[in-house]
Amino acid sequence: MVYTTLFFDLDDTLYPNTNGLWGAIRARMSVYMHERVGIPVADIPQIRQYYFETYGTTLRGLQIHYQVNPADYLAYVHDLPLQSYLQPDPDLRSLLTSLPQPKWIFTNADDAHARRVIAAVGLDNCFEGIIDVKAIGYHCKPDPQAYQLALDLAGERVSQHCILLDDSPRNLAPAYQMGFTTVLIGNKEPNPVAHYSLARIHDLPQTLPQLWKS
Repeated sequence: MVYTTLFFDLDDTLYPNTNGLWGAIRARMSVYMHERVGIPVADIPQIRQYYFETYGTTLRGLQIHYQVNPADYLAYVHDLPLQSYLQPDPDLRSLLTSLPQPKWIFTNADDAHARRVIAAVGLDNCFEGIIDVKAIGYHCKPDPQAYQLALDLAGERVSQHCILLDDSPRNLAPAYQMGFTTVLIGNKEPNPVAHYSLARIHDLPQTLPQLWKS
């Protein structure tokens, strides 16, 4: 198989899922729902679970049910000192720059957060661009429309020539069905929607050495 485009999730994929950043973001989501939207604290876990299962993200549910301003929400939940959680990863930078294929960030976050994370991990200039939640019209992963829009934005016509690396099996499932090669990051146990499962993104050369031959 010849691969021509690589899509990388952002949070918990380009950095370890054990550093606490995503947990801090989730906590700010709950604070936003209480302080800005007025939802009782006791109701938030159940509502967030419903939004996640129904719409894919908390943001999408809040847009539909409370007409929240997505820019205000995204700025609030990502307002964290990234230097407290992230540090430069020169090994990952070397890995990414050695790959010959065009590489894109494909995230349910916004581009402002993505750029801050990329800078904090030391991955500036490693990607062709960022396909964020705004670019895909707030059609979040795992909405199948999000994947088709990502292909269009990357200028890729053949999903079978693409790889998606993501820490969420839920987000990999639609890509798997569309013909992407899917790589689960952060869990090396086999998964039915992942062609490959890696404990760390750094294990990519050992798992898919053919990428460097494309």
